[in-house]
Amino acid sequence: MPTPQRTAVAHAGPDPGPPALIGKYRVKCKIGEGATSEVFLAHDPFRKLDVAIKRVRPGVLPDSRESHYQQRFFAAEAALVGQLNHPNVVQILDAVADDDAPYLVMEYVDGFTLRRFCRADNLLPMAQIVEVGFKCAMALGYCWRQGLIHRDVKPANLLVTLDGDQITDLKVTDFGSVFNQGSEHTQVYRVGSLAYMSPEQLDGDILDCRADIYSLAAVLYHLIAGRPPFDATQQQAIMNQIFNGTAPPLSSMREGVPPALQSLIERSLAKERELRPAHWDEFAQALSSLSAGGRDARGPLQEVLDSERFTLLRSLAFFSAFGDVELWEVVRRAKWQRHTFGQALFRKGEEGNTFHIVTQGQIEVYRDGRAVASMGAGASVGEMAYLAPNPALRVHTVDILVSKPATTVAFTPETMEQFSLSTRHLFDKAFIVVLVQRLHAAHEALAHPRRIL
Repeated sequence: MPTPQRTAVAHAGPDPGPPALIGKYRVKCKIGEGATSEVFLAHDPFRKLDVAIKRVRPGVLPDSRESHYQQRFFAAEAALVGQLNHPNVVQILDAVADDDAPYLVMEYVDGFTLRRFCRADNLLPMAQIVEVGFKCAMALGYCWRQGLIHRDVKPANLLVTLDGDQITDLKVTDFGSVFNQGSEHTQVYRVGSLAYMSPEQLDGDILDCRADIYSLAAVLYHLIAGRPPFDATQQQAIMNQIFNGTAPPLSSMREGVPPALQSLIERSLAKERELRPAHWDEFAQALSSLSAGGRDARGPLQEVLDSERFTLLRSLAFFSAFGDVELWEVVRRAKWQRHTFGQALFRKGEEGNTFHIVTQGQIEVYRDGRAVASMGAGASVGEMAYLAPNPALRVHTVDILVSKPATTVAFTPETMEQFSLSTRHLFDKAFIVVLVQRLHAAHEALAHPRRIL
């Protein structure tokens, strides 16, 4: 059986240092290297932003085994230029098939890989591990819907950005091993990183999304325990464990592991793929439920997590037509606000252009001191002033007060300008639905005033 590890290339002479230019891109510095490639930070003069360039290391013999595999890996990623658009997936911007050293141009992520959090002396809090798992699941689920199986999900291919000791964002990268179900080209089998490979991937069997689910579960196990589920000094020993062994229970490796999380990871590491979660939505939902409902996972980390916000918005009728990508935009760009009992969202006579969507709690609408409506999760308020074509129409005509502690997402014209065109279009459609519902309610009130009252 061919070894799943990629073979390093021998180099003669000292490293000459980074080139000044790669194609049209001005190189700033080298930021990483793999077995047969190097990664540089460079500047794109046309997009006016920094990019990461992954270049095949010059000098690889054209007829060598390394060259053969590198060509395959390069072709796999090159086929995805401009195809992946998800906030948790690194974008592949360009591919140049240079005869000597082909290279890929990718979105630059100013951060680190998850490898730094796999050491027993530098483990992440449980809540952040759940959040990492959720975002990876959403990203890999998006890839699966594009017909892609990553096949090399491991800590080194998961980039994170930090604010202090808190992870603020995550991106899945390195699609060189991807299995593209829509490709007409012959694809390499038995690729990946041994410690995170499912039995069927190691066996060269036909794969589906459950192979990546296994790999992500192995990554989460490593982040929790400080070691992968199967570990040995010899590859043959690891292979035997993957096929026949059972990983030590996470509860024996670390205190405070939520039972639901341990159960999900153990199920996802099942030898038989039929015993694992059937698809990414099931896996992500299990993590989201753990994050939203369990204080066990949260521990000392009390802020609202992105996974909770995503699940919360997904449950609201206003966002029912939003896809995962657009909903992630809302999660990251909207202003989340908590409101106490009696607090006013709007006062009669005030001018404003902000609208709110209630995600939790309850608000009441008062007209001339009289309560005329009560609204809960999913209600939108202030959109009439937001949509008004001139300032005279942006004056609120009612008081809107919080009757039960509430959480809202707030939007301004400046916020909306930051959204993509597709997301703004979905907001427009949602506004139309809200306005039609309001018009219908007003018509019913005029036609049947006694019934309404």
